[in-house]
Amino acid sequence: MANIAQSINNAVEPASVAINNIIFYKITLFDVAIPVVVIWLILAALILTVSLRFINIRSFGHAWHLTFHREPTNPNTKGEISHFQALTSALSGTVGLGNIASVPIAIVLGGPGALFWMVLAGILGMSSKFAECALAVKYRRTDQDGRVHGGPMYYIEDIVAKRAGKLHAGFGKGLGKFSAVFFAVMTMGASISVFQVNQAHSLFADVTGHSIPLTFGIIMASGVAIVIVSGIKTIGRVTSILVPLMGAIYLSAGLTIIFANISAVPGAIMLILKGAFGLEAAGGGLVGALIIGIQRATYSSEAGVGSAAIAHAAVRTDNPLTEGYVALLEPFIDTVVICSVTALVIIVTGVYEPFVGQDNLQGIVMTSAAFESMFSWYPVILLISVILFAFSTLIAWAYYGAEAAAYLFGTTKRVDIIFKLLLCLALSTGAAIQLSAIVNFIDAMLFGMCIPNIIALYLLLPELKSDVRAYETARK
Repeated sequence: MANIAQSINNAVEPASVAINNIIFYKITLFDVAIPVVVIWLILAALILTVSLRFINIRSFGHAWHLTFHREPTNPNTKGEISHFQALTSALSGTVGLGNIASVPIAIVLGGPGALFWMVLAGILGMSSKFAECALAVKYRRTDQDGRVHGGPMYYIEDIVAKRAGKLHAGFGKGLGKFSAVFFAVMTMGASISVFQVNQAHSLFADVTGHSIPLTFGIIMASGVAIVIVSGIKTIGRVTSILVPLMGAIYLSAGLTIIFANISAVPGAIMLILKGAFGLEAAGGGLVGALIIGIQRATYSSEAGVGSAAIAHAAVRTDNPLTEGYVALLEPFIDTVVICSVTALVIIVTGVYEPFVGQDNLQGIVMTSAAFESMFSWYPVILLISVILFAFSTLIAWAYYGAEAAAYLFGTTKRVDIIFKLLLCLALSTGAAIQLSAIVNFIDAMLFGMCIPNIIALYLLLPELKSDVRAYETARK
């Protein structure tokens, strides 16, 4: 296994370095380095929020109504899963270790004030989710077996071909296809979520004292295979149970700690506000808190990346915009709610303070220490949450990768099964291999997706604004 791991790392190392240098090119702002891709994502979120007249705020109540509204009774309605199942399927891909491990790192690097900017970036990201998910439903396609396939690759191909086709029809068609293929290839690469398996096993070994990397990986991959081979309907049923369950377990544990330290909460909130506006020295002041907070929020919610739109495209609805409204709840739940609870737990317990200034930060260790500071058995609760988070993320990304493979190689059952089995085989080694180069490679793939996706969102914005006006007029 060690030789295989080294061979894999050696194979991807050159590509990892090259892709990371491009995708994560950094500029320095007030002595703080920030990846250009983060600016790309948050700027798009801001532009979409303003252009759609703060749809993330004014349609918040309507989004909740649609989420729990009963399914359409029209038998001819396209789609395979309900609004609620689509939301939980997509949430299973974003609510994961990033919410548990990234938040304490943001607090250490950017100070407690980073949480304020994380929350603000999450709220802006709600508009990006609305746009990409509504368009994914609008441009989805149905195969000869009646199965729905959708995602940014379809609207990217269509709009880029149309706009570039005004210069030359052949050039437009080729550029549209190239852009969509680029997105699909990036999606397939990002779906190899070995990080989830590896980190879940790390906490398992730390809590139980038993290191069984290969066995742990095989068990996780086998569970994923059982769920995903059956298709999106099974994924929707599983995640509709799993996501609320894991959210309840984690949030109840976190809120228990917060309420046990309720006297420290006002001080923690003041610390966050002071840090957010540069009134304390930690984390590089205002700019440090702002940049770190926004960066971690974009990593957490994936708003603008286009991944969640693939799951939302399978929804059963007659109006694409309804799923856009449902989708805007994602960043609110995974970034505003879950990340805030994690941050408050970290701050009120003070466990982050000894880690300030350290290199090679492991956020999961800080979160575990915060939970353990109250009850010695809390790491077991955290372990259960982490395994559920990791498992649900693997399920979602396996589906995203399979849909990307279907776009590239055809929507046949054979392509679907072969890709899923190969993916699960790769995931089974996730706890045993060395992650350094592989994780960088996968992260680069993930954020490479946002390049053609956001370009397409800009090109489709006039059309989307028109659709929103028509929808809101009909509602009135």
